[in-house]
Amino acid sequence: MDYILRTLRTKQEIDSIIRDTIDKVLVLRFGRASDAVCLQLDDVLYKSAAEVSKFATVALADVDSEEVQVYVKYFDITLIPSTVFFFNAHHMKMDSGSADHTKWNGAFQTKQDFIDVVEAIYRGAMKGKLIVTCPLPPERIPRFQLLYKDV
Repeated sequence: MDYILRTLRTKQEIDSIIRDTIDKVLVLRFGRASDAVCLQLDDVLYKSAAEVSKFATVALADVDSEEVQVYVKYFDITLIPSTVFFFNAHHMKMDSGSADHTKWNGAFQTKQDFIDVVEAIYRGAMKGKLIVTCPLPPERIPRFQLLYKDV
């Protein structure tokens, strides 16, 4: 069974998928279709969508869409791609050893890495947690030098 990853281009589409995804993890990838790392991540997401479909929904958000900018600013999306997770309309955070627990920056190395992360978020959410520990070993977590303006 093939899954098509839905691309969201408006604030209303993002609002409704966050609100309407119940008892599943919502995986929301912010990026652009022309970016090589996004394409790599999208391939992993596409290949994983069927396997995680019982406990997760995957959607793509186009960062170049004017209406999506409110979310780009809110989640401070400066690195493309960035993946944000929700459960029952609550923003799920993940401690992956970086200063930023609000999103996953970059691509997942393998399909299994993505499945493991989504499963950890789902299990934590089912226990009422809003932040979970990343199940991946440190060498498989993308590292970025975070630069803060005006600090």
